[in-house]
Amino acid sequence: MAKRVTLLDPPPQDDSKAPIENVLDLTPVVDLGPDVFTNTRALWHPPGARGIYGGAAIAQSLSAAMRTVPSDFAVHSMHCYFVLAGDSEIPILYHVERVRDGRSFITRTVQARQRGRPIFTTTLSFSRVGSGGEKTIAHAVPMPNVSLPEDPLPGTVQALNNAGGGPFESRKAGIVNRKSPNPEDKKVRRFVRSRGHISEEGGFQAHLSALAYVTDSYFIGTVSRVHDIPRFSSPAELQKLLKALKNPSDLDDEDITRALKELKEEEAADLRRRLQGALDDATQGKNKPQKEVGMMVSLDHSIYFHNPRAFRADEWMLIEMESPWAGEGRGLAIQKIWSQDGTLIATCTQEGVVRLKQDKPPLSKL
Repeated sequence: MAKRVTLLDPPPQDDSKAPIENVLDLTPVVDLGPDVFTNTRALWHPPGARGIYGGAAIAQSLSAAMRTVPSDFAVHSMHCYFVLAGDSEIPILYHVERVRDGRSFITRTVQARQRGRPIFTTTLSFSRVGSGGEKTIAHAVPMPNVSLPEDPLPGTVQALNNAGGGPFESRKAGIVNRKSPNPEDKKVRRFVRSRGHISEEGGFQAHLSALAYVTDSYFIGTVSRVHDIPRFSSPAELQKLLKALKNPSDLDDEDITRALKELKEEEAADLRRRLQGALDDATQGKNKPQKEVGMMVSLDHSIYFHNPRAFRADEWMLIEMESPWAGEGRGLAIQKIWSQDGTLIATCTQEGVVRLKQDKPPLSKL
């Protein structure tokens, strides 16, 4: 008997909603209780990852919790733990517990379960809009002076290239202090936004869920980036990829447009040049100890939402990530997120296992 990816047969994609809204859609499971939900559609399992994309569990847990609070309350903090790798081939049940309902603050916990076992757990706090009073203390880190990405003209090569992919699109925005010998001085920047237009029906809750989804993207990987540990750090791996690029016809596809074909050939040539340089460095420095990531897994994740109604997730958001510390096989990453108009909308932290490949095999698992 084939596995059921979802508890119920998924409905057709709703074209009136953005792709991220379809991805994160939840279905109530009233037979199990008033505050139990399940994923409506299958969840993404990134290639090479141990389980589903963590951002999906974060966002769907937030979405489930928001369904149990009044609309004049908005989430201000979310503290998460990744317990087990989620299986993309079986449904997830999200159990919401109503911990406390106060006049100014509401607390919820959510457990995501598969086969009766928790794979993810989070505690969320919601505050009532305007509960801080007329007089308040306010300050915020300003958005760095980084130019917004330019949207390519419709029908151009770049527009065609940007059209596909997942529910979010992303643009690199550089690395601050890239040449610094100190990893803690570096800051990795990237622009992200949801594809399509998030519907009015989804309200500000849909934008918050979309934001929560993207906070797990590229996050713990900041630790390896600030240490300049490449994805392919051995001559054998680089030789293998270079060999795959030797024949340009490997990248051609008769079903894609000529413009996309030319773009792929240009990218292949550029990638070949960069990899050849990295291969030369690796070969010349073969007597130097090579660092290579052996394991990278998120352990916990926190989001502080600063202005939950002051942004749109389908507009460009600037993300700046840094790592103040790494050691003992773990690493800590921090990110700030600004809306397109420069408003600081979230600050996030994440700790994860970051282990290098060792000369000797490990003694035990986690």
